[in-house]
Amino acid sequence: MGYTVIQKDFYRESGKWLSSFEIWKKCINPNLHFIYILRKTQQHHRKPVLGVFWKLVLRHYQIKYGYQIYPETEIGEGFYLGHWGSLVINPKAKIGKNCNIAQGVTIGQQNRGKLQGFPTISDEVWIGANAVIVGGITIGNNVLIAPNSYVNFDVPANSLVVGNPGIIYPSERATEAYINHTV
Repeated sequence: MGYTVIQKDFYRESGKWLSSFEIWKKCINPNLHFIYILRKTQQHHRKPVLGVFWKLVLRHYQIKYGYQIYPETEIGEGFYLGHWGSLVINPKAKIGKNCNIAQGVTIGQQNRGKLQGFPTISDEVWIGANAVIVGGITIGNNVLIAPNSYVNFDVPANSLVVGNPGIIYPSERATEAYINHTV
């Protein structure tokens, strides 16, 4: 059976494949509710009437929940927001599959210097609370970015980043037990 992107996102939370009704019931949770609205807006982004409707709904919930994520942002399936709280993601950032992002995270652009641009985050990346990721950098697969870390440099796959400024530690099991129910 082919699952929708929304079903894959919600699977990450519970490890269960949910029906549309079961997904709606889970929308009592602010982070899951926001993911649902974001994915609906992305699904209807180019449609004249539905696109405008969902953009207005998304804008309402961006303000209500404090998530600044736009429908233009490329986000892979299995997206998971760990907690309700302020979150800023530049619309030109790219986020891979099975990524977890905690509250207070900023994923933004850098306007000058050799790393000018927007981050690209690969698959199975766990980003802890209040981490800042900026610039035209690439975060590899299976990377854990610890809470309060500042990352403005490329991070190879299978790594742990800790601190401000961030320090990279190689780790083949960086996200083990942090990223569950992958799709």
